Parts: sequence; C-alpha cells; structure tokens
Amino acid sequence: MSAPAAVGRGHPRLEGREKVTGAARYAAEYPADGLAHAYGWAVQAGVAKGRIVRVDSGAAQAEPGVLAVLTHENAPRLDPAESPELLLLQQPLVRYRGEIVALVVAESLEAAREGAGLLRIDYDSEPHSSVLTERHPGLYRPDHVNPAYPTDTRTGDFDAGYRAAEVRLDQTYRTPAYHNNPMEPHAATAWWAEGRLLVHDSSQGTTEVRAALCRLFALPPEAVRVTAEHVGGGFGSKGSPRCTPVLAAMAARQVGRPVRLALTRQQLFGPIGYRTPIIQRVRLGADADGRLSAICHDAISQTSTSVEFAEQTAVLTRSLYAAPHRRTTHRLARLDVPTPSWMRAPGECPGSFALECAMDELAVACGVDPVELRIRNDAEVEPEEGIPFSSRNLVACLRDGARRFGWAERDPAPGIRRQGRWLVGTGVASAVYPARTPGASAEAVAGPDGTYQVRINATDIGTGARTALWQIAAEALAVPGDRVGISIGDSDLPPAPIAGGSTGTAGWGLAVDRACRSLRRQLREAHGGTPPPDGLTVRVDTAEETGSLPRLARYAFGAHFVEARVDIDSGEIRVGRMLGVFATGRVVNPTTARSQLIGGMTMGISMALHEEGLLDQRFGDWVNRDLATYHITACADVEQIEAHWVPEEDDRVNPLGVKGLGEIGIVGSAAAVANAVHHATGLRLRALPIQLDKLVDRLPAAGGAG
Repeated sequence: MSAPAAVGRGHPRLEGREKVTGAARYAAEYPADGLAHAYGWAVQAGVAKGRIVRVDSGAAQAEPGVLAVLTHENAPRLDPAESPELLLLQQPLVRYRGEIVALVVAESLEAAREGAGLLRIDYDSEPHSSVLTERHPGLYRPDHVNPAYPTDTRTGDFDAGYRAAEVRLDQTYRTPAYHNNPMEPHAATAWWAEGRLLVHDSSQGTTEVRAALCRLFALPPEAVRVTAEHVGGGFGSKGSPRCTPVLAAMAARQVGRPVRLALTRQQLFGPIGYRTPIIQRVRLGADADGRLSAICHDAISQTSTSVEFAEQTAVLTRSLYAAPHRRTTHRLARLDVPTPSWMRAPGECPGSFALECAMDELAVACGVDPVELRIRNDAEVEPEEGIPFSSRNLVACLRDGARRFGWAERDPAPGIRRQGRWLVGTGVASAVYPARTPGASAEAVAGPDGTYQVRINATDIGTGARTALWQIAAEALAVPGDRVGISIGDSDLPPAPIAGGSTGTAGWGLAVDRACRSLRRQLREAHGGTPPPDGLTVRVDTAEETGSLPRLARYAFGAHFVEARVDIDSGEIRVGRMLGVFATGRVVNPTTARSQLIGGMTMGISMALHEEGLLDQRFGDWVNRDLATYHITACADVEQIEAHWVPEEDDRVNPLGVKGLGEIGIVGSAAAVANAVHHATGLRLRALPIQLDKLVDRLPAAGGAG
C-alpha cells in the first residue's frame, strides 16, 4: 500500500481483497493447530412455556459420529450469577419457544444435525402469553430504558398546553418485530489448550465476551482469549455476549477437542435478539402556523420473563423539536417471548417513524409545507435539558436536501400526480442520533525499521472501522499509510468498547489518535525522531479525557427525501428516489461513510415496505423464520439512492470533531417512505409494513380515494 492515508480522503477497505478472495476467516472457519474439529447443532424448545420432564438421547448418541449430547442433565455447570441469557443448559425451565435446550456434538456437521433430529424431549407445557397489546394487564414502568435513559420525562404542562393548542393531533403508530439477520450467522469456534480457553467469535466486542466467559467458567482474564478479526455484520445482535461462544466452549470441554458452532438462519429468529414490536401514541399541539406548543410520545413494547430490555423509543422526541410543554413515557409487557435487544439505532429508529409521520400529518392539518414545518420547530438549545448543542445542523440538512431533491417543485395536494398507471408522491423526514465518545485504550508501536503498528480491540463488523482507524493513525503519526499496520479484534489487545451506538470511529479513533501523537512526541523529544533499536511502545487510555468533556447536547442530524410510486391497479409500491443529507462532523473516510449511510437508508426502505416478524400466538413463535418468508429489501427495490453530508466542523463534540454515522441513516427513513406513499395516494397507513394488500382496495381505481 503506497498511497498515503489521510483523514477525509476516500480509501477502499484494507481487508477488501481478503474478503472478495475468500481469504478472510470468519468465526466458524478457523483451523485449530491441526486438531480434528467437532461440530455442534443447537436444539430448540418445542413449547412456549413449561418444563422439560424427560430427555431421551439414546438414539441420538447411537448415531455414527455423534460425540456428545449436552442437556441440562449433563452440561458443564456455569456460574449462576451470570445473566440468565447465558446460563445455557442449566435447568429444565423453558421460557419461550425456540429457547436452546440441548446441543448435539459430532465429528461432522451432518452427523450433528442428524443426531439433533433423533433427540426426544418431553415437556410439561403451560399456558403462555406472547402478544403485545396496549391493554395488556401486566404493563409496567421500567426503572430506565436502554441503555440508562430516564423512563419518563415531563417539561411544562403537556395536558394544559395540548388543550389550549389551535391544532391538535392524536394518532397511534405500530411497528412489528424486526430481526437483525446479519450475513454471517452467530457462530463460534472454541477449544481448550493448556488450561486456556481460545474462542473465535462472531461478535461486536470481544472484550465483553471474554469477561462473560471468565465469569461463567470461573477463569482469570489471562486464561481466556477471544478474537473477531472479521465479522459478517451484526446490526446490534452481536453487541452483547451470545449463546454461541458459551455453547462452543461447553462442548469443547466436554468432548476434548475444538468445536465449531454456527446457528442456522432459522435459529437466528429468537435466541439472539430482535427489535421488539412497538405501539406508539403521539400527540402534537400547535398554532395555526404549525409551531409546536405541546408534544407527547408514549411507547409500549415487550420484554421477556428472564431479562428486561426496554427499547428507548420515545427518547429522540426529547431532543428533536422545540415545544414548551412535553412528555414522554415508556411501558413494558413481560411476555413468554425471547428477549428483545439492540437493532440498528434502537429506539431512535422506530421512534422516528411515529414522530416523523405525526409531523407530516401536522403539516397537512396546518397547510404548511413539511420541510418548512420542521424548520419552524428547530430548537436553539436541547429542548428538555436546556443545554447548548455542540452543533446543530438539522436545518442545513433539510435545506440542502430540498435543493438537491427538487422539493420546491412539489405540489402539496396528495393523490393527484400520475405517471401512467402509477400514483407518485414525495415525502420527507428528519433524523437525529446521539454522538457519543466512549473511552478506550490503544497502543502505538514504532519499529526500528521505520514502520508502525497500532493495536486496539476494536471490531470491524463490515463498517470499514479498520480502515478509518488506520487513516487516523497515519495522520497522527504524519507518515505514509504503507508504513502503518493495524491490529484489531482480539481480546489480548488493549480493551475497547463494542462496535455499537455509532461510537467506534469517535471513541476508538480518539484513543488511536492520542497513542500515535504521544508516540510521535516521545520519538521526537527522547530519540530525535528515530526509533531505538528495540522499538518503542506507547499505550494510552482515554477514559478520563472523554469523561471530562463539557456537558453539551451532542448529536448528528439528517434529513431524508423520498419519491415513491404506487401502482393504481395492484397497489405495488416502488421507491424511485431516495436522498439523505446528514451533518456528522468530520468524515474520516467518505467511501465507507457513504456506504454506511446508504446501508441504513436501505434498511429503512426494508422496514417501511417489507420486514415483519409474524407471530403465531397459538405457539408463541415466529412463522416466517427464513429469508424466503421474512422479506427484506433486495437490489431491485433500490432504484436510485444518494447520501450526502453538509460541511460541519464541531470541535466541541470531541477532540477529533467526529460523529458516528453507522445508524443515523436508518433514523427517519421509514417515515419518509410512509409520508411519500401518503402523498402519492392520499392514504395514511400508520402500521408498518406498508404492503399492497393494505392499499389495493382503497385506491381510486378500486372505487374511491379512501
């Protein structure tokens, strides 16, 4: 690599050639020093609630090649103080259909699968509750919502402000369960060697996985090593330790050889998390010109009976628009279902669908252009805490996006624009996402040959993080990029937080920058700029620096613009154009940044038009547990999509001026699609996904505009 790297310059991924040639190894592909592998196959519960009363493993164990059948009766014991999600095969209790209740280990994958099919488990089942409704008798107020936000907030007097408003809107919006479905399934390879547990895991953060394994197996940190050099996506589902490394380690201890375990696509629908279904009520009060005086956002979601997870659905409403009278609430129902978890932009993503559709409805009610309505309600300070923003360029995104999209040519009347058999409409939505900078540790090493090595336990889950950190290091060291190597994805490296919350480039990047600048300074001051014969290593930790940043409201902002068309005869929906404009601080690598933004926007189209976890309440399980029946956006569904950003220099967000952008692309994008469909047809659908069967009987050609 001879081209110099610099922050702000587009650069292809460092590992790109390895990935396209198949040389990159993923979690279930690693060899183990010539040792013969065993393969695991997970067995899932066949009831939604109950207890295991009998296990007959005779036929399974007699299958040729089967080495062991692990159940609650014989599995290695784990530390009971750990999270119930990781206490696998420890008790006969079944908390949801699809919970992993056994693991068959064999010399081949085929034998493991065959053995799993021969395993017989009898249950004493109990009545279950698995459907979320706003009238669920067990709704309760959690202590906080993910990760540590206040459950409810109140500013002013919403009820009085709402009653006094000239224009009032009160609507309920619904989103179904969504499943992360990364390209690489959850997988791990584990083995024990000389008293040390070695694990290759498909994870968004191996520091946390190592810590969990240490607790579960009562091991010191130096006895466990977890790597994740390449990860084929996660979207949040791999952000916390999952079942695969635990089961693989248990099985490897049991059979005395390395064990590979990869969940099937069908097995990803449940045990590894999903986005909860959510019911949202949004009430807006405004004057006749659309200026908000009162805003209330109430969210209802589900959690499991084993671990509480409360999606922070209404949190974005606390920061997006100004209004003196405000209230947000979250309520949970404990159901006999798998535990929900993170999925790209948890909270902000589904919350933006409700709020931004409501803002569109308010614009129609007031007769105000939807872009102008959002500009009129821009906030000068954080609306609930009253603290300054480090920067706030929502209006710049809206105006630049409107210019690029040709919004000024839009006729505001819905349901009137035709292109042949297609009804055509346009929609807009705002986006916001927190800009966090967590502390991290990093090492920078100067070799005697003039090369440098940077080490940090960051994780690249397909975002281009490895390349961005390499660029930050090369700039901080002031050397060409071909003299800099970077090591990530290994718990033996300096610890760093998970790849999640759009924090990686800011948090990891600051640690890399500080380590490299410190190394450069020491080389210059103590060694005249020349590395000593045995090299020089500098290690830094930025926890104290990031913890002392001034109290400001730190956010990235954006705006989505969509043109959608609806077939007047069939109700088929197509997104012809999608444009996103964002304010994300200093962009390290435009190539991978644009990829991340477009990826999030594409997931927003998928959320709006295709994705839906369908639950059969009789069995408490998803009926569409594969990519043939759980539909996602495909290439044919994305016709023209663009992502841009406005120049933004924010030296108060963090010392690098960097804001995360991995998640803001999905925030608001589904609402922009829904708003475009309304503008095209005159029909307002408040429950996702918007599919042709919900439109076809109500379109003009079918007997009236509805």
